[in-house]
Amino acid sequence: MSSLISSVKPMCDQAVAVLHDVLPRHELIDVFPTVMPEGVDNGLKYVEQDGEEPFRYSHYVAKPLWEILRKCRDQLESDEQLISRRMANELEIEQEIIAQGDHVRQLKGDPSASEDVKKEAIERLLRLKLTYKEITGKEYAAVTTHRQKEKKSAVNKKQELKTDGKKVTKLGIEISKDENYSEWYSQAWFDCGIKKLGVKNCYFPMFVSSAALEREKTHIADFAPEVAWVTRAGSSEMAEPVAIRPTSETVVYPSYKKWVQSHRDLPIKLNQWCNVVRWEFKHPTPFLRTREFLWQEGHTAFATREEAEKEVFQILDLYAGVYIDLLAIPVIKGRKSEKEKFAGGDFTTTVEAYVPCNGRGIQGATSHHLGQNFSKMFDISFEDPVSGGKAYAWQNSWGLSTRTIGAMVMIHADDNGLVLPPKVAAVQVIVLPVGITAQTPDEERKRIMRTAEELVKFLVDVDIRAEADLRENYSPGWKFNHWELKGVPVRLEIGPKDLAADQVTVVLRYNGQKHAVKWSRIVDECKRLLEEIHINMYSKVLTARDTHMKICYNFEEFKQLLDEKFILLSPFCGEIACEDEIKKASTKEEADGGASLMGAKTLCIPLEQPKETLPDQCIFPACKNKARFFALFGRSY
Repeated sequence: MSSLISSVKPMCDQAVAVLHDVLPRHELIDVFPTVMPEGVDNGLKYVEQDGEEPFRYSHYVAKPLWEILRKCRDQLESDEQLISRRMANELEIEQEIIAQGDHVRQLKGDPSASEDVKKEAIERLLRLKLTYKEITGKEYAAVTTHRQKEKKSAVNKKQELKTDGKKVTKLGIEISKDENYSEWYSQAWFDCGIKKLGVKNCYFPMFVSSAALEREKTHIADFAPEVAWVTRAGSSEMAEPVAIRPTSETVVYPSYKKWVQSHRDLPIKLNQWCNVVRWEFKHPTPFLRTREFLWQEGHTAFATREEAEKEVFQILDLYAGVYIDLLAIPVIKGRKSEKEKFAGGDFTTTVEAYVPCNGRGIQGATSHHLGQNFSKMFDISFEDPVSGGKAYAWQNSWGLSTRTIGAMVMIHADDNGLVLPPKVAAVQVIVLPVGITAQTPDEERKRIMRTAEELVKFLVDVDIRAEADLRENYSPGWKFNHWELKGVPVRLEIGPKDLAADQVTVVLRYNGQKHAVKWSRIVDECKRLLEEIHINMYSKVLTARDTHMKICYNFEEFKQLLDEKFILLSPFCGEIACEDEIKKASTKEEADGGASLMGAKTLCIPLEQPKETLPDQCIFPACKNKARFFALFGRSY
């Protein structure tokens, strides 16, 4: 009721001035039927107020006071009717917004819906929200009903019960994405891709017994120097040390042995997102070569070799998609040489990227065909349905790590900081108010701030990840530097001049270009720019790589081009001893006695071989073996 009185404040203030000592303001309306009826013009009038002490008015104030109160009552009744109509309109427009929002979501999920239809539906939704603001004076906010809250609460309680350690009966894993890992969108994208292939997520222990590691000496040979061992528990020496997993084959496959009893139990397709530890002796580099890192590792088992090999290349295509479609990084798909392949596997496939700033190659992800090596070792076997004899499973393993972030930073960043591809940027568009000084009128400052907030809402409504930086304790210049450092793809600036011209100033992070866009076109322009930025960032890196990739047949030229930041396609015999000699011969000693530049190694044997005729001679002059294929050589991480 106090809100109704405040709507006719000028008249109510006169009544309150008389009544404030004897009657609470919120009870003013309750007095209307009883205080000073019309016709009473002398004597005293007593008014009872819910058991309170009676108060009295003199006839000298009775009629003037009554006139004031009567006018207040009439005005309040009129305002009540107006507010009732507004509330009805508000409810009606809310229902329209909810219905239109549902319609927009249906269109977004309908592949057959045209972009024009979707655009028209979104524009109508935005118009409805503006109408709501005009009617109510406030922004529209989605309403959660009491029933929905109760349902959500019940679900949360149910989940809490399920996660009670005493009641869990099956091994499971729950993954949540924190905003600090926003750049690792490859997790969500890749996880969706492998689920389409029938892969399920799981989790295995991180500790490995020494007996389990010893079981596969060939496999662990590559990791032996990097294995971290736990030798003490508190102040006591452990009877037997345990290792922290460098990879999980020896942890997972004993379970596969138990699960596979028949060919009908295959295939098994499991993946886990976890951390591993490899105690590097080299100087660690964040994201590129660290002692602990996050990754996914998939482990699958099949009844036939054909099924297993098919999956190896399906996974490789997904890894290539992570780099090309999300990170705007071109990659070369290939097989690893015998020297570089995964120990214990039949063959390893890889995606390799090029880092323009130092001319090095970087391994993006690997997909391994393990053959029957591990299944024979761990006795993952079944009865052959045709011959009736004992058959071993055909296995794969494949992994992608947070090295993706390191590759993205090295390849796209510049002297001003990160340059994030739009599809993995936590914030795709940042909106900054500019041109506000101490002399700016308060109303104009507020208008600029409101406009920035409205623009963010429009962008978010079309699924663009946008934020506004409205902090007033930092200058625009500081904010420019701050968001450039973070690599946000698009910056929108709104100042007094922009408002006057009905425009927004757009600045692109990857090339620094700046231009103005009319307010009516800004949402569509941002959508277009985000697509264009991804394409142009990819093209820039592709051009840099292709201009520094060359077919080379002469080893002296090979060494010279290597120092000029080239990666080289050269004929190669594939022998481990020959690759060792190539690396040794191409190592460059610094003249001032500083650290030497590592020699070249095979990055991969490209699946798509050059069209040029392969010569008989291997690239290494002293090698007498016949060249078998073109291999991609380069310095690497």
